[in-house]
Amino acid sequence: MSQSADQPIVEPSSGDVPPHRYTPALAQKIELAWQDRWESAGTFHTPNPVGRLSEGFEKVADRPKYFAMDMFPYPSGAGLHVGHPLGYLGTDVTSRFRRMDGDNVLHPMGYDAFGLPAEQYAVQTGQHPRITTEANIAAIRAQLRRLGVDHDDRRSFATIDPEYYKWTQWIFLQIFGSWFDESAGKARPIDELVAELDAGTREPAPGTNPSARPWAELSGVERRKVVDAHRLAYLHEAPVNWCPGLGTVLSNEEVTADGRSERGNFPVFRRPLTQWMMRITAYADRLLADLDRLDWSDSLKLMQRNWIGRSTGARIGFSCADQVIEVFTTRPDTLFGATYMVVAPEHPLVDALTAAEWPSGVDPRWTGGAATPAEAVSVYRREASRRSELERQTEGRDKTGVWTGATAVNPVNGRELPVFVADYVLMGYGTGAIMAVPGEDVRDFEFADKFGLPVIRTVQPPEGWDGGAWTGGGPMINSANDEISLDGLEKAEAIARITEWLVARGQGEATTTYKLRDWLFSRQRYWGEPFPIVYAVDGEDAGLPVAVPPSMLPVLLPEVDDYSPKTFADDDADSAPEPPLSRATEWTTVELDLGDGPRKYRRETNTMPNWAGSCWYYLRYLDPGDDSQMVDPELERYWLGPRGEGDVGGVDLYVGGVEHAVLHLLYARFWHKVLHDLGYVSSEEPFRRLVNQGYISAYAYTDERGFYVPAAEVVEKDGQFFHEGNPVNREYGKIGKSLKNMVTPDEMIGAYGADTFRVYEMSTGPLDQSRPWETKAVVGSQRLLQRIWRVVVDEQTGAVRTADSEPGEDTLRALHRAIAGVRDGYSTLRFNIAIARITELTNHLTQTYGAESPVPRSVAEPLVLLVAPLAPHIAEEMWARLGHDSSLAWHAFPEAEERWLVDDTVQVAVQVNGKVRSQVSVPADADAAALEAAARADEKVAGYLAGATVRRVVAVPGRLVNFVLG
Repeated sequence: MSQSADQPIVEPSSGDVPPHRYTPALAQKIELAWQDRWESAGTFHTPNPVGRLSEGFEKVADRPKYFAMDMFPYPSGAGLHVGHPLGYLGTDVTSRFRRMDGDNVLHPMGYDAFGLPAEQYAVQTGQHPRITTEANIAAIRAQLRRLGVDHDDRRSFATIDPEYYKWTQWIFLQIFGSWFDESAGKARPIDELVAELDAGTREPAPGTNPSARPWAELSGVERRKVVDAHRLAYLHEAPVNWCPGLGTVLSNEEVTADGRSERGNFPVFRRPLTQWMMRITAYADRLLADLDRLDWSDSLKLMQRNWIGRSTGARIGFSCADQVIEVFTTRPDTLFGATYMVVAPEHPLVDALTAAEWPSGVDPRWTGGAATPAEAVSVYRREASRRSELERQTEGRDKTGVWTGATAVNPVNGRELPVFVADYVLMGYGTGAIMAVPGEDVRDFEFADKFGLPVIRTVQPPEGWDGGAWTGGGPMINSANDEISLDGLEKAEAIARITEWLVARGQGEATTTYKLRDWLFSRQRYWGEPFPIVYAVDGEDAGLPVAVPPSMLPVLLPEVDDYSPKTFADDDADSAPEPPLSRATEWTTVELDLGDGPRKYRRETNTMPNWAGSCWYYLRYLDPGDDSQMVDPELERYWLGPRGEGDVGGVDLYVGGVEHAVLHLLYARFWHKVLHDLGYVSSEEPFRRLVNQGYISAYAYTDERGFYVPAAEVVEKDGQFFHEGNPVNREYGKIGKSLKNMVTPDEMIGAYGADTFRVYEMSTGPLDQSRPWETKAVVGSQRLLQRIWRVVVDEQTGAVRTADSEPGEDTLRALHRAIAGVRDGYSTLRFNIAIARITELTNHLTQTYGAESPVPRSVAEPLVLLVAPLAPHIAEEMWARLGHDSSLAWHAFPEAEERWLVDDTVQVAVQVNGKVRSQVSVPADADAAALEAAARADEKVAGYLAGATVRRVVAVPGRLVNFVLG
């Protein structure tokens, strides 16, 4: 049973320790009791303006809203280490301060719970991943509660909850049911596209109608295929990282630089597979442009810009027999320097380009030792499939490739260019083919040098340049034909002129391309959201995707006996995935009536990636229990809506690690923009302000083999470090399991209490900066809280030691300067500044009033309120002992009085002939005459002036006095 606010917590006396000293044991009791009180009273329950969570809103209706949120954690079995709470505590201090400062604050927490770790544990143990995941969630939730965070527990959920992923599936259906209207620059419902096609007011987009027949002449199945090719979520055969040894497709991040799986070290192959894709590329321009409207760091925005990779240039067609190879280049001005071409191994034209036999006299370096071009290309493509994109793009790597036996024609001079297949070109950028200009590109030069290909310079290198590719600027050379000359032009003018010439001849066009690729959205996993998609088993439309109606959501994960995907021989590159769900035959095949009578359907057996649930969770925090809609539009407008003209809206403060700077944030922004286009949200962006918290690092130790040993077991002797008696090397690194230097908050709370841990973490630097962890230094934060406790509480009696006396002017000045400084620290996320100002005020009170004199209540109470966001438990306890019945969580934060922030006196420098000779103390409002009089009265200055002629006196109030002597 929790204690009431008027029952102070007392620690039994032991030995020489005063019975009411703030010790770790007393801290534990205070903290646990106040956590129970907050939960019982619903202290941090945030009212919505409408709906089931609106109770009490009338009390906060006139407050501004403030939505603070963390990137929610993946519930690992290892729990939290001291690096994790840095961001959580930062948002907690902020939300507590904003609540006290008059805002209606929403500060929720949920769990990103689908994913590979739990599934792998299930594969190893046979235990259902939900059991493991829910146990991990319970453990982390308990850790967060013990830290005293002010989460509204009614709004918590996990992405694995069917009530949650029902709406993840619903959002997928909205994306599947939409297309991007280029003319409108936004997503629209697919039904509107069909209506316009039926009415003849719109033609299918290029590339979506293979038959090229008019819409009216297409069969029903052909029309469906055309429409499916327009969708924002679509099926596509794409090159993926296929790992036969693991039986699954891997993301690029899961593949090592040498083309093997990060987990298990199995070979990984690039091969085409039909996968679900999301057309994020349609939003590339908006995703770029709207970065300028976000309150994010410049470095974070730069990472997103680089990932999107917008490039302007020209698309040029090179004729090759009866084919046209299209390339995209940002430097069409160097076209006269193209001496060969390269297509990626995955390029769809490779087979068509490959000649039947080698011509006589072929350079043996070009053939790969094969008897025919087909053999050379086949062997090379297989070898290239073993290499990751990272390895293929590694700078300085030895270039490889084979000739297809074909040549293409350079449109500016008619020169025949041999077409090679080489893996340094990727299908993921541009068109998957390049015109190689070895005179101006390092990688092209390396390839040309190895294969004996000519080098033609089109940019004049500087005098003394001794060879290799020149990538700098200069006038154009060797760039003319009978119709156009670029010679002597600089880059920009040359690009414009050659592009205009190519367009006029129908051999090119000015265009923009992106490094960003459409989002690969399929995973061959069990532990993920099932797709709400089925495929007809029989009939002309068999195999075409059909959306499950929203009334049938959620599509629940079936129970299976084996969670692992089917694996194959390590080198079986031609094998294909068999997802675990494909073995759940009773679930996979289903009879449904989707509007045309009962039919047999096959369910989609891939699952969504774990990114899906984290794309939109901030919206569900607004009311996780609403089963009728993804989010109430009125709640979304209140918590996320734009503040005014030009504002993008979104979460007011989003804190998380920089490791999610690109993918999670890019995917969430994409989903949000689709939902905005379709009218489901009023905000244009999900996260108005984003802050990446810094890392916490600590010492780690390696033995003679280079293996890490547990840092907690290392001992120091005479400046040397030993583990189990053996010497070890000390280094510094990010706290984590891999370095075996984890320190858990549980350890720190057990030794010092949660408030001390909170104050220490916040004292080590601004939220966005990385910082070291030093366990020995935690005691400093404990001592600060002990001094604050003694300001309010008598350690012998437990009585409040404040009085209703009036504070002196020095104390009032110290108090209000502290209030101003603490406000500034909390507002700017520089919590270390706030702690420094609190420390200064505490030191002043200790020195002024000592151990015997009571501190004025009018100073002690503001001190407690200043401390409250940082150390809420001890603050609540002192507040209760001061006689207050209600929690200070909703009490007004102190305001500084301006008159106490102004100094009564100032120190002014006194110069003689421009050199500082002394300083004088004068009233802050002293005028020039008073400054001069005070300076002349100073003994040092008087000595310099004695017997001298003062030609001029310069007196600047508040700054200086300068005597100019003759």
